[in-house]
Amino acid sequence: MRQFPLEMHHVAPGRVVEWRLRSTTAEACDRGDAADRRASFNQDKHFTVAEESRASDDPVASWIAVTFEVTGPLDEPALARALLAFVRRHEVLRCEFRRLAGELSCAPFAADELALDAEHVGSFDTTERLRGFLVERFKRSIDTLSWPLFTMGAVLREDSATVYLAFDHIVCDGMSMPIVVRDVLTEYEALRRGEDAGLPATAPSYLDFADEQRRRYLSIEAEDERLGYWKSFIERNGEFFPRFPLDLGVQPDRMYPIVNEASRLLDAGEAEVFEKSCLAVDGKPFMGVLAAVAVCLREAGGPGVYRGFMPVSERGRGPWTGAVGWFVNTMPIEFDASPGRDFAQVMAGVRAGFTEMIRHIDVPFVRAWQLLAPAEFAAQSWPYPVNFFSYIDIRKVVGAERHAEWQPATHIWSARANGACSWFQRDADGLHMNSLYVDTPAARRTMGDFQEALRRTVRDIACGGGFRRPIALTPPRQPLLPKPIEA
Repeated sequence: MRQFPLEMHHVAPGRVVEWRLRSTTAEACDRGDAADRRASFNQDKHFTVAEESRASDDPVASWIAVTFEVTGPLDEPALARALLAFVRRHEVLRCEFRRLAGELSCAPFAADELALDAEHVGSFDTTERLRGFLVERFKRSIDTLSWPLFTMGAVLREDSATVYLAFDHIVCDGMSMPIVVRDVLTEYEALRRGEDAGLPATAPSYLDFADEQRRRYLSIEAEDERLGYWKSFIERNGEFFPRFPLDLGVQPDRMYPIVNEASRLLDAGEAEVFEKSCLAVDGKPFMGVLAAVAVCLREAGGPGVYRGFMPVSERGRGPWTGAVGWFVNTMPIEFDASPGRDFAQVMAGVRAGFTEMIRHIDVPFVRAWQLLAPAEFAAQSWPYPVNFFSYIDIRKVVGAERHAEWQPATHIWSARANGACSWFQRDADGLHMNSLYVDTPAARRTMGDFQEALRRTVRDIACGGGFRRPIALTPPRQPLLPKPIEA
């Protein structure tokens, strides 16, 4: 399972059926406020941006989607029952969000009042036409301000089917996608056998997680000692957001169409050797990738000290491991990648930086942003290109033992951006990279050079256990320096 643009996915042609969610009783907004729950910090910020951008007639739009395969003729009634059981299981998927007295609340529908209606959409005779339909369908049907916040369907053929679900980010994250695949297919296969799937009727709710988080952190102020890690980072960085250090050719306060591209950095065998090279210097594979990213950025003109944002899952090992929701905190990380340091030394810095970051993981990013950078918090996007790194080992997620059979894939899309973000995934086929960045001539050159340098660097680590210098980049980039802190 890996993440790549939907436009790159080869989905065989077929007949498309979709299942639309509806309430069999009153709408959630007509049932009073007794069942309403407070939205999480992530959800509140996401919804607010959608409201403000809609009001300014400049909508911010995005979605997260997952596709997977069913072998043999599809049992449509069984899949419909599996999809409905999945929606009923996860409370966040049954929520309608609404603004009440300035607060964003979640109004969940009762599980037993939801139903699905099947709709025959049409037949597509080529992969290109089908893919174009799915891209446009997801763009039109996913709306942060409208319920339901996801769409579900399947492409049916005589001997197979491709199932798809696309979600607004407000109800899920990237780590939710393997849970979607496991839940739906486990339920579907059990129904086909006439057995119980063994999944709980109700999973631990993200709404409970959000409520607990807000109770702990809504009352903190900027002087709270729990923000010490953030303040220390800001003091050294010069500002709240760590800048992407290479030239992307963007103008301040402007958003751009994006380039969405993916490629494989290492094949399965190379990834195994790369992991051994990381373990040999007391590191983990994600640390090795981050070390390689830092060195490549520095050699392209970036600073010797790497500073960036890193999303970290908040599911932990407790009850949330099988829950769908936005369980992501974003944290700053920094370490030394200056010239002259070898692979082991840079890895030691990554390890120390990550360990320190994890010690402070519980403070929500959105709350820190609101308290420590209120001017930037009022904006609809991050203020400038931000350095961002994400890594997931898909081999360790729920259902991974069936991925060769189910062939799941994750796809993300965003309408516009002002910077660059990269996601790395390790699966049974190797190490992969998916990047979204602004569509400018400078960004295409910069990201093309960076990706090629990174590919060579991780292969050098796999082949020789360290960095092989120099790596030629054309031309070196002038670093973008942070603004000084005003007294």
